[in-house]
Amino acid sequence: MEFPQQQKPADGKIVYPPGVKEITDKITNDEVVKRLKMVVKTFMDMDQDSEDEKHQYLPLALHLASEFFLRNPNKDVRLLVACCLADIFRIYAPEAPYTSHDKLKDIFLFITRQLKGLEDTKSPQFNRYFYLLENLAWVKSYNICFELEDCNEIFIQLFKTLFSVINNSHNQKVQMHMLDLMSSIITEGDGVTQELLDSILINLIPAHKNLNKQAYDLSKVLLKRTVQTIETCIANFFNQVLVLGRSSVSDLSEHVFDLIQELFAIDPHLLVSVMPQLEFKLKSNDGEERLAVVRLLAKLFGSKDSELATHNRPLWQCFLGRFNDIHVPVRLECVKFASHCLMNHPDLAKDLTEFLKVRSHDPEEAIRHDVIVTIITAGKKDLSLVNDQLLGFVRERTLDKRWRVRKEAMMGLAQLYKKYCLHHEAGKDAAQKVSWIKDKLLHIYYQNSIDDKLLVEKIFAQYMVPHNLETQEKMKCLYYLYASLDPNAVKALNEMWKCQNMLRSHVRELLDLHKQPTSEANSSAMFGKLMTIAKNLPDPGKAQDFVKKFNQVLGEDEKLRSQLELLISPTCSCKQAEVCVREITRKLANPKQPTNPFLEMVKFLLERIAPVHIDSEAISALVKLLNKSIEGTADDEEEGVTPDTAIRSGLELLKVLSFTHPTSFHSAETYESLLQCLKMEDDKVAEAAIQIFRNTGHKIETELPHIRSTLIPILHQKAKRGTPHQAKHAVHCIHAIFHNKEVQLAQIFEPLSRSLNADVPEQLITPLVSLGHISMLAPDQFASPMKSIVANFIVKDLLMNDRSVGNKNGKLWSPDEEVSPEVLAKVQAIKLLVRWLLGMKNNQSKSANSTLRLLSAMLVSEGDLTEQKKISKSDMSRLRLAAGSAIMKLAQEPCYHEIITPEQFHLCALVINDECYQVRQIFAQKLHMALVKLQLPLEYMAVFSLCAKDPVKERRAHARQCLLKNISIRREYIKQNPVTNEKQLSLLPEYVVPYMIHLLANDPDFTRPQDFEQLRDIKECLWFMLEVLMTKNENNSHAFLKKMIENIKQTKDAQAPDDPKTNEKIYTVCDVALFVILNKSTTCHLESPKDPMLPTKFFTPPDKDFVNDKEYLSLEARTILLTGKPKPAGVLGTVNKPLSVTGKRPYSRTSGSETGSNVSTNSEPSSPSINKGRDPGTETSETGARENEENPVILISVTPAKVEPVKNKEMNSEQTQTDAGTERTKKRTPQVDGSENIHQTPAEIKPEESTIPALPKPRRGRPPKSQTANSSEKNSETKTSGRGRKRAVPSQESPGVLEPVTIKIPKQQKDTETKRAPVQRQMDLQR
Repeated sequence: MEFPQQQKPADGKIVYPPGVKEITDKITNDEVVKRLKMVVKTFMDMDQDSEDEKHQYLPLALHLASEFFLRNPNKDVRLLVACCLADIFRIYAPEAPYTSHDKLKDIFLFITRQLKGLEDTKSPQFNRYFYLLENLAWVKSYNICFELEDCNEIFIQLFKTLFSVINNSHNQKVQMHMLDLMSSIITEGDGVTQELLDSILINLIPAHKNLNKQAYDLSKVLLKRTVQTIETCIANFFNQVLVLGRSSVSDLSEHVFDLIQELFAIDPHLLVSVMPQLEFKLKSNDGEERLAVVRLLAKLFGSKDSELATHNRPLWQCFLGRFNDIHVPVRLECVKFASHCLMNHPDLAKDLTEFLKVRSHDPEEAIRHDVIVTIITAGKKDLSLVNDQLLGFVRERTLDKRWRVRKEAMMGLAQLYKKYCLHHEAGKDAAQKVSWIKDKLLHIYYQNSIDDKLLVEKIFAQYMVPHNLETQEKMKCLYYLYASLDPNAVKALNEMWKCQNMLRSHVRELLDLHKQPTSEANSSAMFGKLMTIAKNLPDPGKAQDFVKKFNQVLGEDEKLRSQLELLISPTCSCKQAEVCVREITRKLANPKQPTNPFLEMVKFLLERIAPVHIDSEAISALVKLLNKSIEGTADDEEEGVTPDTAIRSGLELLKVLSFTHPTSFHSAETYESLLQCLKMEDDKVAEAAIQIFRNTGHKIETELPHIRSTLIPILHQKAKRGTPHQAKHAVHCIHAIFHNKEVQLAQIFEPLSRSLNADVPEQLITPLVSLGHISMLAPDQFASPMKSIVANFIVKDLLMNDRSVGNKNGKLWSPDEEVSPEVLAKVQAIKLLVRWLLGMKNNQSKSANSTLRLLSAMLVSEGDLTEQKKISKSDMSRLRLAAGSAIMKLAQEPCYHEIITPEQFHLCALVINDECYQVRQIFAQKLHMALVKLQLPLEYMAVFSLCAKDPVKERRAHARQCLLKNISIRREYIKQNPVTNEKQLSLLPEYVVPYMIHLLANDPDFTRPQDFEQLRDIKECLWFMLEVLMTKNENNSHAFLKKMIENIKQTKDAQAPDDPKTNEKIYTVCDVALFVILNKSTTCHLESPKDPMLPTKFFTPPDKDFVNDKEYLSLEARTILLTGKPKPAGVLGTVNKPLSVTGKRPYSRTSGSETGSNVSTNSEPSSPSINKGRDPGTETSETGARENEENPVILISVTPAKVEPVKNKEMNSEQTQTDAGTERTKKRTPQVDGSENIHQTPAEIKPEESTIPALPKPRRGRPPKSQTANSSEKNSETKTSGRGRKRAVPSQESPGVLEPVTIKIPKQQKDTETKRAPVQRQMDLQR
């Protein structure tokens, strides 16, 4: 618009309002102010309709814009002039009386400068400043400037002035007028320049925001009000900086991400056009730039009321992609964001879950750690924010390889458990959701790391059963926790208490050593004890030094020693323990050393040994809870357990504590409650009560006679007519707590021995258990009477007679409740024989020889000792297991181990390859438990090598774990206890190899030393053991193994030194073993550290005149063993066992290098370019066809298939069954030690020959060697597959038309297989 020319009055004279004299520079400032006030009053009163006055005062209006007024140094003058000018713009609107653009610019800059006076609200002139602002805002006077070329300078100055003067003393009106003034400029102008935009945005930058909060608020409201207009300008600014990279367009370019965050918080519509630009930035090649954008978007998406993820899905998806960014800090930032997102936007949890899952397996420890923190933080705020999947990620990380991650996961879960399960902060549903945590945390106690164990103990004491609770509350918490744990968690908790108790006993023994006079032996014993204690603390290496220091302090400080003695005293209460720990800690603390690692280590030790939960008061509280459960007045149902479960678990809990805290039980009240439990119908409850009496009742006889008089008849009754377990514990209880135990036991023994009746087997089981344990506990008194019972009743009447016909259900195993009473009685009879012998601990009467022959015959006849075929297959499995376990139990006693012949050892070993899955499983577990306690001779560890033939992958994996555990225990024992060379023969793991070679050479499967298939099986068995032994080349053990095997080749089989075939098999196995070692080890050619010894029971002494340098493996055999060339016969072929007995189902045997835990690419000493591993099609899982049925045969038709050249292909097949019958054949029995008796009838046996009558002639077992050879020739079309028993051959008439199964076959096998018709094979693969 043009500024119209305003005409002056004709005479050009300035007209002043009435009463106002001329204002010139000739008068004083005060006078100027006085006159200007009257002018101001005049202009204030004028309105736009006063045309005459407007015309009259035009010269005055022009005069007021003169330099005299605009440049006046007096503040009041300038203010009054500014007010006049503002009114002049109001009166003359829409035209201004000033024609010059420069003059207008000067006027508005002048007015803007005056607005600075708004800053001081306490100024006397503030009302005039406010009037000025109000006038300008109401009239929108500054809009006149739009036509000025450099109007932007005026606006920028105005905006800066207003933002600088706004403060918290201004009222709402001031802010509103400022907003009106600025918003009119923005909305009514042609656009907002970058400089003007900067003047607004600068107030949003964190540094400025903190300096002037009111300016920030003013900017926020201004932007909200002008969003429609200013959004384009903002978008242009960010486009210049983010996309075009023109950072010079604004001084705020370096703050773009801060600005975006602030603008988004103000109004997301301000950034409608900016968000796609961020998506572009997320894909930048610069990691730091991506990180900055991710940080920004994390705040935008995560803010509480943000709907960005919903409204901008492409940007959300692009952001989620950054969870997989290659740049670690970017991934870390994404994970940290997830916590806020979960808490503020639960609806996005589903999107985040998958990405957090991947990040929970991130290679970076910090990221895995932060995933846990993210989930736990959200879960602690509200459990509904985290789904089961997210909690599952935390659960997985409790087994992370890094301690920091494991610790965070475990502590996080513990906090959730305490909050929702213990304190019930979110109701029953939430408690149910995390009820698994208690089990999971306790399961971690199974880990090998001492750090894990210590943390579980800490969590248990602080979060699961908080030790600072009152005793009643604490025990209630423990009582119901124990009742709700799963079996494995219960075992872990029991183990925890056991370990703490063991450590207490170590510390007690250390204190006892301090009481003894100083000597070299004492110092040595003390050092060993200190090393043991150090192993129970974190970082055992450092702990050793700290424990030594602590021991030194103990030796010097008697008061400290007495405090520690009180702490580990059986009578120490929980409150006393706290005082002791505090006192010991105070004495060892050093004020000058805030971080004291020595003190921390001592605290760890004290926490482990201090009784923080259990004392006499606690046991009393537990017993009261148990009584309430029995009476039905407890809160069992409320706590989520049934009364029966609460009672049974409560008794189990007390039973466990009776081992670790027996002294705390000694009170009449406790024992009276236990007596009530003994009278309950629940067998388990009564059984646990008896055990508690046994563990804690040593003072009952002397101090509590009324308890004694009630207890004795109950124990007698349980020993005679209770369950087998009750009988066993009742006998042990009598033996443990009564002084006249001989009289008490005799009162049980005599009536039981007279009432034995084999015709009523269901009434035999408990008496047999009681008699067996009595004879074991008091052999001097009862061994002789037992001898006649064994000879006349146990063997003749019970074991040698089958009175009933078993259930022909076709299964190889039945549940305990389905086993016939007669067989249960026979199993207990076998156990009685063993207990009787273990009690005597001598073989003067040759009873052990007779028993071993009986047990061997039981194994040879597959459990059917009488061969009358009355016993069912499942019952026969029970008896085979009992016989094998009995031999193994006797072998734990040195005097009986010496008389077990190699043949009997081999028979016992073959049980681990029994056709029944459960027999294999239970036998392997018993074998492992005895070996791990160092109770069984080393030769029995060789039995595990036969597990390579187990068709079930999980069984092989379990066997390998057992081997690892046994070997590590033996190595550790040798390190801690220096032993002689003779002792090393029974401890050094490498010495298992001669036993293994002898065992494999006498394997019934190994009939033809040059048969490639049999050699492959031998190699698998050898490698199954050698792989574990050769994991570390400790003390050059590879060379030692090689030397040992070479030495064996220079000896002969001690049992058949003149039998060339037997010795050839031994030498062949030796060659296979050497072949395996040479191909695996690069150090076996070094010098052996010592000359190995060989067991004389199995091998003859080396003959100097005998040099055996013959190679027993042909070149072709070596090639096949090296390359893993596929079998020339069908993948699955029917088999005919050389060691044959009728009616046993086969299972397919597979090689051992593919066990579950054996996944290393070095698991077989073969060339890496050759196909390794098990034969395709022979792998099975533990699930499959129906379990252990007698006749149904699984026939697998093998159809050659196109394969990829990948190693270790596994069969993926369905198994189908048919009820194909088996043709039974009869074999002669081998001559084992004492077998001359087996061919006699019972009537022909003379009493003096043996205490155990010989058995009728069985018609099954291992055939003579000559027959084995013939058998092999006759069955040249079949291959051996089973262990110790004949495998049934499918009948020619049996239906074989089954659905073909596709099996991936290695490349080199493909051509061979396509030329053959599919072969079928029986398999017992399932449990």
